[in-house]
Amino acid sequence: MVEYKYTELYNQGEAEERLAMTEKNYLRGSTGRKRPAAEKVLRSASDLFYRNGITATGVDTIVEHAGVSKRTLYNNFSGKDELVAAYLRNRDETWRASLAEITDRYEDPKERLLATFEAYGEWLVGDAYRGCAFINAASEIADPDHPARAVALSHKKGVQEHLASLATRAGLQEPETLAEELLLLLEGATVTASMRKSHEPLDTAWAAARSLVGHSNT
Repeated sequence: MVEYKYTELYNQGEAEERLAMTEKNYLRGSTGRKRPAAEKVLRSASDLFYRNGITATGVDTIVEHAGVSKRTLYNNFSGKDELVAAYLRNRDETWRASLAEITDRYEDPKERLLATFEAYGEWLVGDAYRGCAFINAASEIADPDHPARAVALSHKKGVQEHLASLATRAGLQEPETLAEELLLLLEGATVTASMRKSHEPLDTAWAAARSLVGHSNT
């Protein structure tokens, strides 16, 4: 995954151009296509990893669920570690597409910022929700050098930098600090919603976010 970094902004015109590009790059994602066999394996693995957990899902279970041979899996992925990383990258792409669709509903910069909470809310709907896939993966994988852990950390960093970009474009004070506060609200609400099987924690976090944004505007 690409990491989105901020650099010093020298003038207002350049600032607007850079911030617009940062938002566009984050939401754009990758356009690479996978081979049909790889897609089949990845779909099955993704369903199993999310539903049953990464540690509990072995290669034998994946190939049985996908209806393919182990040779097909290993022809497309070097092993389970790469498959887990691919699962998270694919989920990140899906998340970005969803976030872009929801963010584009709004023109006001502050509403575009708060649209991230709306996007999280849409992912919390339904009995199939098992928590944040990236948090789940990071909690299961302790090895800091595991490729999937790197994808999970990069995803969260990307969300925070996206929030900082939108906060800056909205003219809010201390945008990077605000972005970190909003991300913590999102993550706490996500975990609590998963435990309670309720949308209410995110509604509470959304209201708190509006308050934070309001204070940052003064």
